[in-house]
Amino acid sequence: AVYEQSCEAYRHQGKTSGFFYIDSDGSGPLGPLRVFCNITEDKIWTAVQHNSTGLTRVQGAGPEKPYTMSFNYNSSAEQLEAIINSAEYCEQEAAYHCKKSRLLNTPNGMPFAWWVGRANEKHLYWGGSLPGIQQCACGLEESCLDMRYFCNCDADREEWTNDTGLLAFKDHLPVTQIVITDTNRSNSEAAWKIGPLRCYGDRQFWNAASFNTEASYLHFPTLHAEVSADISFFFKTTAVSGVFLENLGIKDFIRIEISSPKEITFSIDVGNGPTEATVQSPTALNDNQWHYIRAERNLKETSLQVDNLPRKVLEAPAEGHFRLQLNSQLFVGGTASRQKGFLGCIRSLHLNGQKLDLEERAKMTPGVKPGCPGHCSSYGNLCHNGGKCVEKYNGYFCDCTNSAYEGPFCKAEVSALFEAGTSVTYTFQEPYPVTKNASISSSAIYVDAVMSKENIAFSFLTAHTPSLLLYINTYFHEYLAVILSKNGNLQVRYKLSKDGLLIFTIDSGNFANRELHHVKINREGRELIIQVDQVLKLKHNFSEIDFKAIKSLTLGKVTDSLSLDPEVSKANAYGFTGCMSSVQYNHIAPLKAALRHPSVAPVTVKGSLTESSCASIMEADVNTATTIYSSSDPFGKTDEREPLTNAVRSDSAVIGGVIAVVIFIIFCIIAIMSRFLYQHKQAHRNSQKKEKEYPENLESSFKADIDLQNTVSECKREYFI
Repeated sequence: AVYEQSCEAYRHQGKTSGFFYIDSDGSGPLGPLRVFCNITEDKIWTAVQHNSTGLTRVQGAGPEKPYTMSFNYNSSAEQLEAIINSAEYCEQEAAYHCKKSRLLNTPNGMPFAWWVGRANEKHLYWGGSLPGIQQCACGLEESCLDMRYFCNCDADREEWTNDTGLLAFKDHLPVTQIVITDTNRSNSEAAWKIGPLRCYGDRQFWNAASFNTEASYLHFPTLHAEVSADISFFFKTTAVSGVFLENLGIKDFIRIEISSPKEITFSIDVGNGPTEATVQSPTALNDNQWHYIRAERNLKETSLQVDNLPRKVLEAPAEGHFRLQLNSQLFVGGTASRQKGFLGCIRSLHLNGQKLDLEERAKMTPGVKPGCPGHCSSYGNLCHNGGKCVEKYNGYFCDCTNSAYEGPFCKAEVSALFEAGTSVTYTFQEPYPVTKNASISSSAIYVDAVMSKENIAFSFLTAHTPSLLLYINTYFHEYLAVILSKNGNLQVRYKLSKDGLLIFTIDSGNFANRELHHVKINREGRELIIQVDQVLKLKHNFSEIDFKAIKSLTLGKVTDSLSLDPEVSKANAYGFTGCMSSVQYNHIAPLKAALRHPSVAPVTVKGSLTESSCASIMEADVNTATTIYSSSDPFGKTDEREPLTNAVRSDSAVIGGVIAVVIFIIFCIIAIMSRFLYQHKQAHRNSQKKEKEYPENLESSFKADIDLQNTVSECKREYFI
């Protein structure tokens, strides 16, 4: 097998949404299939497109002449069944828009429309209903337009309505055909849509068993691998040695074991004496981390692969026995002698493309438990930018709550466009009651509220100076400000009650150059470190730091500007105009809070704040800078409020094209005839007319060019500043 067996496997390689080939049975007979893996924060969806996922219009179909559409998924039925069977959940959307076109209700009980699923089986229920119940979703919910019927369309009304829902009974999927028979009456019309096959959850990828004693094992039927064997699995352990699996014959055998902390051995004997393929790791493999093993044997060679280490290959002898003859049960996690058993976890065990259900067998075996905890120890490094790895029974997920980023790995930036005057203010909870006339003596109540550190990170893109990027103030009129000065230098300004005003200037270039810059300001105790674009720019040690009782953090313009010093006040005149991204202050993400949780977070937005992508704006040209791209599933849903928009669009385009061609031909004929009949008479008049109108046409054309240039210039100013 060249490709992974599921989208889940690609996700745990750190991949993001996109098209991938998956090979559900590994080295089995089924070939790979191209799918779309929609990797979200909570689920990993596998989508298989077919040849007609758009809304399709139907007219003129009756019982004698039914409308039929068959679906082609560019795959075999066996490939689709393998994807469905290995998933936890699958669905296909079924939508039927109708105007005087019935769906399921008929006098004799036979529906007017139906669909065909797996094994060419005909189904008489619709999306949102259950197998065996000839109803639609509204029938189950008791919400149909006419309560005498179990589908909205069965009310047979003159106005448009629809029945839409999900087909989610896995054994009936995928939908292979749809048949419609009630659009041949006067004013009768319908439009249908069957969505792509969508599944989530790999039942095998996290299928694991924990072996708690050396004498414990799982047993399965004999491995049939006379001429070829392909074995793969993950393991993790703290033991120095142990047998992963073993199958014996009278003389022949096959065994895979961890023979030492840094050594994996694949042993096999087909009657010519034992052959051993060994892979040695430079680091210990009993580190309680997940490791991957793939062992293969065929008539030409025996091979062993461990993680991404070099593959060990042994050529098969030219003569002698070649059939592996086994007759005992297959032991997993131990041996027939109950010695050298394995302590640890094994998961996702595949033998010749077949998946072994370790969890189900472990439920009835003493000394073995289904499942295996501790996935974050192996996959926690996939959670970035302060994201926290959270254990699940069958895997893990990255909690991005305290990160300025989002997405399945907390790597997707959260950014927005600021206009002149835009202000985003995050208000901190008061540590103690504060009065407006707080005296110096009252500072004692803030002794526990002194901030021991500031970890600030953000990215920005602008062409405006001066600018106020970030402003943090306290209840004691101390502040931290990050500004761009008039010449484009970056300034970090601390005003402290004891040290007074401290200004740190980064003058390594003009930062208002319409490029994306990354700023990190870290203070631990008295030590301050400033990085710009991943380069260390400044280190400073404060004599004493007493930055305490944080009141608020503002991005852009500070609305309460009475206490600002003159230099910060100049930068605050227009605030910040441009794009700001992934703002982090300690464990708080104020920009993300403003965009994602504006109603619950203590954040106030004034002025225009538009979500966008700073990186896309920097890379895009003028024509594409205003486009906001979506990373969701490309097989989008049609707007149901206008059910025939897409269906009629193609017809309208054809009719409009024909009319345009006819009008053009008529116009040409008239022009040629006019020119032929009045050639001599009109020639003189046309020449005079051209002489008079040419300057006007030239001026009009020139004005149009100027207007176009102004439009482009305005577009640049709007999205790059």
